[in-house]
Amino acid sequence: MISKSPIRFALVLAALVVIAPLHAADWPQLLGPARNGVSPETNLVAQWPTEGPAVVWRQKVGLGFGGPVVAGGKLVLHHRLGDRETIDCLDEKSGKQLWHFEYAATYTDDYGFDTGPRATPAIAGGRVFVFGAEGMLHSLDLASGKLLWNVDTAREFKSGKGFFGRACSPLVEDGSVVLSIGGAEGAGIVTFDAATGKLRWKTTEEEAGYSSPVAANLEGHRRLFCLTRGALHVLEPATGKAVFQHPFRPAMNAAVTAALPLVIDDLIFLSASYGVGAVTLRATPNGLVKIWGEDGVLSNHYATSVHRDGFLYGFDGRQEEGCVLRCVELKTGKLRWSRDGFKAGIVTLAGDQLLILTERGELVRAAAAPEGYRETGRAQILPFNTRAHPALANGLFFARSRDTLVCVDLRAKK
Repeated sequence: MISKSPIRFALVLAALVVIAPLHAADWPQLLGPARNGVSPETNLVAQWPTEGPAVVWRQKVGLGFGGPVVAGGKLVLHHRLGDRETIDCLDEKSGKQLWHFEYAATYTDDYGFDTGPRATPAIAGGRVFVFGAEGMLHSLDLASGKLLWNVDTAREFKSGKGFFGRACSPLVEDGSVVLSIGGAEGAGIVTFDAATGKLRWKTTEEEAGYSSPVAANLEGHRRLFCLTRGALHVLEPATGKAVFQHPFRPAMNAAVTAALPLVIDDLIFLSASYGVGAVTLRATPNGLVKIWGEDGVLSNHYATSVHRDGFLYGFDGRQEEGCVLRCVELKTGKLRWSRDGFKAGIVTLAGDQLLILTERGELVRAAAAPEGYRETGRAQILPFNTRAHPALANGLFFARSRDTLVCVDLRAKK
């Protein structure tokens, strides 16, 4: 006769597996796992309390526009404290500091803006990759914070400062760290061996913009999508060989292209402010073909739109002039709905819900549906001056303002 104890244990174990956060995920880089602002998590609370979701922890931080990243229970933030660019690793659930790394920083902004780092770190293969405002690329051990290697890209490749400092968030793809730096002598885009920091390849004479590289599948092949100051470059990851190129640059010189390319099947969506507007391109054997392109539909200033079921959700308009949240058809550019009053913000997609972090420090939840704008929650989680990209990992929402980092609990009750 078989004992009931093993059976009971097996049933309990099976139940634990079922109620475990199966859809939980890390947020290891800018705009999440696929670098498109989409979270795979579905185990989020359906309705927020009247007072808003619970704040798990909150702490003061230094200057910077780089957002937090999370992997393996560890949160990494790159910020500036005094005359030091600082990388802090915190426990995801408590905010307790696990390790600290810093180096000298002398960056000053020509326009009087924040003097902290602009780029969001990346975590991959047990390593942390951070890119500073002055062009220093560091690789650190995620477990200990130990320095593994660094490269001074400004010195080695003579990259320019740009309008607001270097701001490319590192992309780790197939063992390489990819950066758009706008260096001299064909070093517009460079890649380094993630383990050693050794240069693998460089390409283009393009100046760096404020967008960061993306890796995605296109026509059955893995590709890099790098939006520089003047064009979209679609490249082979292993060699840097050009596959496609499409000019994309505002007519005015004092302009910043910051939103990342979105790749959806064989379509590529690009967007910028300053008169260039948005465009959807289709990849064909003969090159990239414009499906539609227009300004004033979904012209992203600094925040990348998100995509769901053939529709784009994002902010149209210049930040300093006030932005409008919109839903637009990807393939036609047709406007489905528009909502003002946000000023500006960053949109994250989780399931069928939009999580909108506004510059005023509000977290707004709304349905990702083309039928119309339907708000389902709103809470003040940060002070004003909130422009860094947030992270959503394991049901916790992490965001920072000019001087505060917060962790908010969005998990559904078990």
